[in-house]
Amino acid sequence: MNWRYGVLLVSALCLATGLAAGSAHAQARVGEAAIIQNQVVRVAGSATSQINVGDGVLRDEIVRTGLESAARLVMADNTNLSLGPNATITLDRIVFNDEHTYRDIAVKLTAGAFRFVTGNSEKAAYQITTPIATIGVRGTILDILSQRGKTTVVLQEGASRVCATGGQCIELTKPGDTAVITAAGGKVTIKKVNIPPWNFAANCAAVAGLCTVTNFADATPTVTPPVDDGSDPTGMLCGR
Repeated sequence: MNWRYGVLLVSALCLATGLAAGSAHAQARVGEAAIIQNQVVRVAGSATSQINVGDGVLRDEIVRTGLESAARLVMADNTNLSLGPNATITLDRIVFNDEHTYRDIAVKLTAGAFRFVTGNSEKAAYQITTPIATIGVRGTILDILSQRGKTTVVLQEGASRVCATGGQCIELTKPGDTAVITAAGGKVTIKKVNIPPWNFAANCAAVAGLCTVTNFADATPTVTPPVDDGSDPTGMLCGR
């Protein structure tokens, strides 16, 4: 009886360990927090938890900054995404191509000011949306301001195609080219201007390192592996 009990106990421990590993894989990090100023939280339903430098960000996660707060996230493909105060972003859909590039990355910028610097993935993999616009990138640095009923997209480098939701598209090809999308009376319109009415520069100046571009490896903290002191024998018993 004791022998049977021991086998059942080890089996239960192996199952629990496997489930934990599977859960960790499902919640794999897709990026890291490189810069955090003041209140920057992850949102899960009605609950929030503070994000600190070095913390991972996860697929389908909502990140929100508070008043006088800011953040810079570095994704696994070296995309750098900077958030100004009172900003909300959802890492909506991320499919890895390999360890350092994405096949598909969709980011929702719900509200606030952002700077988006593309990484190593193919440019067709990126899709940025606001409530009233869809933004495509081609080797791009973009400043984006998402407000109620209005989105402003300023090209700093590269090129971008910006489309009003369900409507017209325009091409941004030169630094300073700006798309202004507005929603009023049930209609969404877009226009192109050559003198930006806004950019992200003031946010860059306010927080050291907010607009610095770094690689994912630079943002990832070094973790010392645990020492096997013999207190957890289930690894061998479970065939690991």
